[in-house]
Amino acid sequence: MNNRAVLMGTLSALGLGFGLSIAARAQAQASPLAPYIRENAPVLVLDHVTVIDGTGAAPQADMRIVVEHGKIAAVEKASAGGAMPAGAKVLDLTGKTVIPGLVGMHEHLFYSEPTSSSLRGLVGGELVDTAPRLYLAAGVTTARTTGSIEPYTDLNIKKDIDAGRAPGPKLDVTGPYLEGNPPLIPQMHILTGPEDARRMVDYWVGEGVTSWKAYMDISPEDLKAAIAEVHARGEKITGHLCSVGFTEAADMGIDDLEHGISVDTEFTPGRKEGECPANGAEYLAEHVAMDSAPVRSMIHELVQRHVAVTSTLAVFESIEPGHPPMAFMLRERDAMPPTVWSGVLTARSMIQEQAANSYRPALMKKEMQFEREFVAAGGLLIAGCDPTGYGAVLPGFGDQRNLELLVDAGFTPVEAIRIATLNGATYLGKEASIGSIAAGKDADMVVLEGNPAEKIENVEKVETVFKDGVGYDSAKLIESVRGMVGLR
Repeated sequence: MNNRAVLMGTLSALGLGFGLSIAARAQAQASPLAPYIRENAPVLVLDHVTVIDGTGAAPQADMRIVVEHGKIAAVEKASAGGAMPAGAKVLDLTGKTVIPGLVGMHEHLFYSEPTSSSLRGLVGGELVDTAPRLYLAAGVTTARTTGSIEPYTDLNIKKDIDAGRAPGPKLDVTGPYLEGNPPLIPQMHILTGPEDARRMVDYWVGEGVTSWKAYMDISPEDLKAAIAEVHARGEKITGHLCSVGFTEAADMGIDDLEHGISVDTEFTPGRKEGECPANGAEYLAEHVAMDSAPVRSMIHELVQRHVAVTSTLAVFESIEPGHPPMAFMLRERDAMPPTVWSGVLTARSMIQEQAANSYRPALMKKEMQFEREFVAAGGLLIAGCDPTGYGAVLPGFGDQRNLELLVDAGFTPVEAIRIATLNGATYLGKEASIGSIAAGKDADMVVLEGNPAEKIENVEKVETVFKDGVGYDSAKLIESVRGMVGLR
């Protein structure tokens, strides 16, 4: 065969290959969500189901939820025996419970990369596919990405989800971290002053971000400027703070504070203004009483100024010796590659080795007490899982664990569900459309085996997650990311 014939044959084969690739891609793009959809009827009835509506009210047994074109049309007693809507698909959900879709208020689309003594301590890798799928699989139908290291990536993920090109929750995309010097993660911009903070807010609002987060080493001057600029643009700003105390931040007008009192350094003796003390958490665990006058005063200030607090108990549990329970971690294992799973176990073992000297158990108890006291005083407590640390808390799984830990903290199951649903919607100003199960709202709901009001661990038993009336198969979403978390 001459060279020309060989060349033509090769080109022909390549052409066939490209053609098949294009055809396969077109087929995949025709309905990229189809492999994960369990229910997609225009009119749907969820019949004989127990409803926990997200308001904190007691569960309602033997209920009927009518969904029409993505909205909840009616919530009524099944025994009333009314006629079914014409053309409705009816699902008999006897023995199952429906709760509102979770509104995750401290979520990320990145994951902590494996660490080494010879490498930088913390670097985030973007989870373009796995994080959105795991959030949705766990019942998170709305998520605030509370801090971004790749904001353009996060914005593009949101566009794909909104356009039906990828599965995932409705996203409230937070801008890049507003951070001082030194940054915890090298992917963060270091603010150079108040004008830089204002410039950063203006630019990224123009690019499409809808919320903001200040970080640990931001200066008081930069934080004040950022808060003013964010509010001028009609958005909200939260903070995982250290260099600025909670009371000071509330006086500046911040809208939300992440993690709770565990990160508030205003009680640390000798703390210098604008500096992040290294021993703030340890001092609080050992010396600060949650019923003391300074803590009560701080809580009063937050409540009076309508500053929300985001509970992230799952990520704090992960740095407590002997936690999380191995049963929880085994639920996550198959989502990780073996190398990532091995790294998680190694880090957990290292934490356990320091158990005798750890202040973390005491700090966890105080954080739980603080959250109860904050709510009792009238504060708005919201929740998210913050899937960072050393990787023991994954998207979605951590949101379910948060609910269990809120119950451990002393909230009833229905109170915990409200914190994770309606409270988050209220903070976002979207309580008219999401956050609870009521006629007229978006059909964002989670179908569970069993009743979490009887056993909160039943929040792990997700069968179907409805977002805008489309029911996604939780198991298929989780299976689709097997061995991929930490890679993409």
